[in-house]
Amino acid sequence: MTPRTVIVGGGLAGLAAAVALAERGIGVTVLESRPRLGGRASSFLDKTTGTQIDNCQHVNLGCCTNFQHFCRTLGLAHLFRTERELYFIGRDRVVNRLAASALPAPLHLAIAFARTSYLSKRDLFAVARGVRALATARYDNSAADFADWLKRHRQTPGAIDRFWTPVMVSSLSETLDRIDVSSARKVLVDAFLTNRDGWHVQIPTVPLDALYGTRLTGWLAERGANVCLQTGVEQLCVEEGRATGVILRTGEKVEADQVIVAVPHWLVLDLYPLECRTHPALARLSELETAPISSVHLWFDRPILFPFKTDRSAELPHAVLIDRLSQWVFNRDLLHASDSTGTRDPNLPPRSEQGYNYQVIISASRNIASSTQQEVIQQVVGELADVFPVAGEAVLLHSRLVTEHRAVFSARPGAERCRPFQQSPIPNVQLAGDWTRTGWPSTMEGAVRSGYLAAENVLRLLGRTDAVLQPDLPVNLLPRLLFGLGK
Repeated sequence: MTPRTVIVGGGLAGLAAAVALAERGIGVTVLESRPRLGGRASSFLDKTTGTQIDNCQHVNLGCCTNFQHFCRTLGLAHLFRTERELYFIGRDRVVNRLAASALPAPLHLAIAFARTSYLSKRDLFAVARGVRALATARYDNSAADFADWLKRHRQTPGAIDRFWTPVMVSSLSETLDRIDVSSARKVLVDAFLTNRDGWHVQIPTVPLDALYGTRLTGWLAERGANVCLQTGVEQLCVEEGRATGVILRTGEKVEADQVIVAVPHWLVLDLYPLECRTHPALARLSELETAPISSVHLWFDRPILFPFKTDRSAELPHAVLIDRLSQWVFNRDLLHASDSTGTRDPNLPPRSEQGYNYQVIISASRNIASSTQQEVIQQVVGELADVFPVAGEAVLLHSRLVTEHRAVFSARPGAERCRPFQQSPIPNVQLAGDWTRTGWPSTMEGAVRSGYLAAENVLRLLGRTDAVLQPDLPVNLLPRLLFGLGK
């Protein structure tokens, strides 16, 4: 009889484990308490406009090799559009185009950054000095926070506010004083220094539910895997030190030879027997903190992302706003009406009849907790009008603010010591989630890596040595020579 693995949780981590095991002929049952898959990567219907909108804009980077492998395996890769040019706009309203030159990594973006209008020469020299110091540093998860590190490495206020803050807050969804130095280094090295393709931003061209809905469940069903929605798990069933299955909230038992617990970290301990909750591998889970991300969804009566009032020939697909509450703005209609190359797909639905849809992202959004929804929306709309002249003329037809209060685990100093490995204290129970030890912060890549690592453990317990985890992008020669990377 084929061994049956029960996966508790249908977020990205659980789905990655399910895909890896099902692809290798292992029997899998996914139990998800919600009526949909995807976990925090989800969509919902805005009833006013009839538009399917995401709880938060999820993007992928070129350095996220495991997430890309996951999408290729499922046949989802074509549902992402790769941006090889980013648009940064400072207080001066100048559109700065960030694109790679012909130079090899890590110099491929140097010319573009050197030309940014919102960074002075003094700022640029500070950034260059800071990049080298961070790339060559070696850290062991000390108590230092990144804001303090930047001060000690003589970063100018302009460099901190207009380079380090946009890069790190967008990547880690935390403020600089709550980011540990190792996480900041991970972002810098993997995305910008080791390989020319690491920084490329890949944006879904469909709502998140379309990524993790029928396509994914159909793929799993074809390989004999079961997906049970609205099936909550009460706790693990443990006998003589091993899990024999899980007990559902209905009281029913689901038998299992192997179990993967892939729920958010704050729910893990409740699934374990009391005697396991104080085990050193799990005891510090409760110390992990979370950080919020907010999305402002806007519908205008006309397209607005034109950088020049007199030129409306090409609307921007996105923009990064520097030194403002609004951090990223995404042109949802344009992005969702194109394929992976950015070409309009005639088979995709047209824009909503209720207006032109944009999504503004505010990462680490604790600073808006004391503001009303209307106050936040007004500030965001005002910032868009200040940057894009057409937005000042447009009529706002509909808006809503959505905050994912526990969007990511906080990459604060000391957080790494709270993250457990995938192997849990019970031999045939694995843990999966971006909050486990993956070498990555709280990202889609980290979630998929955790699922793959958990799947590798299951396979090993079944006597197989399959390698599931995918290799990182290769480290180019120059960053090896300049910074000692890849050693």
